[in-house]
Amino acid sequence: MANTDYSSAMLTDMYEYTMLDAAMQDGTADRHCVFEVFTRHLPAGRRYGIVAGLGRIVELLKDFRPSESDLRFLRDRHVVSEKTAKWLEDFSFSGTIRAYREGEAFFANSPILEVEGTFAECTLLETLVLSVLNYDSAIASAASRMTSAAGNRPCMDMGGRRANEGAAVAAARAAIVGGFAGTANLAAAKKYDLLCIGTAAHAFTLLHDNERDAFVSQVNALGPGTTLLTDTYNIEKAITTAVEVAGPELGGIRIDSGDLASLAQKARKQLDSLGATNTKITVTNDLDEYALAALQTAPVDSYGVGTMLVTGSGHSTCAMVYKLVEREGADGEMHPVAKKSFGKSTDGWRKRALRCYQYGLAQGELVLCGSADKLASWQAPVEYGDTKDLLITAVDHGDIDESLASKEALLAARDYHRKALDELPVTALSLSNGEQAIPTEVLTLE
Repeated sequence: MANTDYSSAMLTDMYEYTMLDAAMQDGTADRHCVFEVFTRHLPAGRRYGIVAGLGRIVELLKDFRPSESDLRFLRDRHVVSEKTAKWLEDFSFSGTIRAYREGEAFFANSPILEVEGTFAECTLLETLVLSVLNYDSAIASAASRMTSAAGNRPCMDMGGRRANEGAAVAAARAAIVGGFAGTANLAAAKKYDLLCIGTAAHAFTLLHDNERDAFVSQVNALGPGTTLLTDTYNIEKAITTAVEVAGPELGGIRIDSGDLASLAQKARKQLDSLGATNTKITVTNDLDEYALAALQTAPVDSYGVGTMLVTGSGHSTCAMVYKLVEREGADGEMHPVAKKSFGKSTDGWRKRALRCYQYGLAQGELVLCGSADKLASWQAPVEYGDTKDLLITAVDHGDIDESLASKEALLAARDYHRKALDELPVTALSLSNGEQAIPTEVLTLE
């Protein structure tokens, strides 16, 4: 991505710095606090969400401090006082972050991420954390629905031209968490060491005097194993020409328009009759999970998904919020805090999240609210069945687990995503409107 003249500490809203400045002046900046990220509801009709973005948060947090030019800007705009600007010169996050691992399923009121530390350091992370988790999880959730609908056929990200250039890279990564096999985006492929795909667009065919010349050029450059785009003019004639040019070892054809199911069926028959029995068929053209489900019986080998992937298939955010749930009082003790406003109430205290199972199948999610001591000592009654704690530690008192940002962690998240889905009731994979796959129970420990 392009270089910028600001640090990740500026990927935030102004009020976080003004709150910091006020707290620095009134003496509350060092109060110990716990913030929590959750969503009050899943998008309408969705039965689960998939967490993505923790690896990016860890990566961005490594250099999360205002640069000299950032501080000069904050001073010049009178966003912070000189006292606060001086404090920011030596800032580094020394708190703790616990979160659902990437690839985990989440539901309404799941405490997806918890930030603990002083108010001063925790409040600065709000916008960055939310912007990453909201977008990446939305893309991973859409990708999960798409790959579930596609079955064993690989899905590839082709959405770069349908999103902001930075979002395109983030979307490519999040798509991997949701089960995608690779991307057309070179920046994402380089940054995350992903499989990259791509050959030619219609413009390459139109550049040449005829389709045969275009195919000859592409095969000469990329070899007979390349994929040729066959719907610029007439698909049937294009397939005949493609096999004549590349031979029966032609790697693949791509169809980007029309009734994809019937065209793929006809193309398969034609390819087989020409001896190109191993030539693969890829289809593209504004696919979403519903289109992929409709193509289940068509002889298609892989899919390229663009617009609907990078826009979250109609839901480009998860509506996650970042709320203070526990803080140190003037007495030095930790106290729960919560909003009581209608429709936006929150549950006080830090949280412990567990998934409850019977015979290896998830039955529900249990969210415990309470003090650190009470949460640690709580034992699940037998009626809850087998339980699994969902929160892992990503940052421990400023010590960042950088392995969470590695390629190995990304691929592990994709594998974990599949395991998480296998644990949910089969109705979770339904594309029809419905309630979330498992219920969430919130329990406050007295």
